[in-house]
Amino acid sequence: MSSQLGHDLSLWGRFNYRFFWSLLWVITKVWVRFTIVGRENLPATGAYILAPVHRSYLDTPVGGMVTARRQRFLGKESLWRNWFLGGFLTIVGGFPVERGTADRAALRACQDVLERGEPLVMFPEGTRQWGAVVEADKMHDGPAFVAARAGVPIVPMGIAGTDYAMPPGAKWIKPVKAVMVVGEPIPAPVVEGRVPRRVVTDLTEQVRQGIQVAYDEALRIKGRAPLEFPG
Repeated sequence: MSSQLGHDLSLWGRFNYRFFWSLLWVITKVWVRFTIVGRENLPATGAYILAPVHRSYLDTPVGGMVTARRQRFLGKESLWRNWFLGGFLTIVGGFPVERGTADRAALRACQDVLERGEPLVMFPEGTRQWGAVVEADKMHDGPAFVAARAGVPIVPMGIAGTDYAMPPGAKWIKPVKAVMVVGEPIPAPVVEGRVPRRVVTDLTEQVRQGIQVAYDEALRIKGRAPLEFPG
């Protein structure tokens, strides 16, 4: 797995990342006219986990605009079968995880990224959810577990508007304004040896609350309720 992480700090690699990130920034800024609040809450150096709310497939590219630092994220291994798409995803920070791989392998890859000192994007809700509430039973413990193992902070983030820009089933991205609110970092608990389950559970709840606060603020600034898909 480590060989697939694509940790390229060469001059050419930095140039490629800066070029494509800047291109995505311009396209995203023009199309969804995003606003960022709380950018100063992102650590300027060192590893951290960015934990956004998840309401649209656009959350990954839009969320990646909060910092010019390369943030890493997981992608399905099948996406790398296309050499062009796979190369692009690697340049902008993606790394492949084989579909069906045991969760521990994916978490190990995430921990490797953090141990390299790189930021990592993880969605605690796992897949897209709906509505204004970040529900406790929809939260996954993976980000909290990895943060506790690696000893890095988790930065919650709220994103409003992406669900309207790209709702379920949409083939095109609508030019809808997006708002991102970066919350205050949640420090990793100090543990020695194996991470107790209770510590992970408590940290997951702290993350949920942090995401909810940031999401509430993003919705307030946006001035529009999120899409609701009951049932």
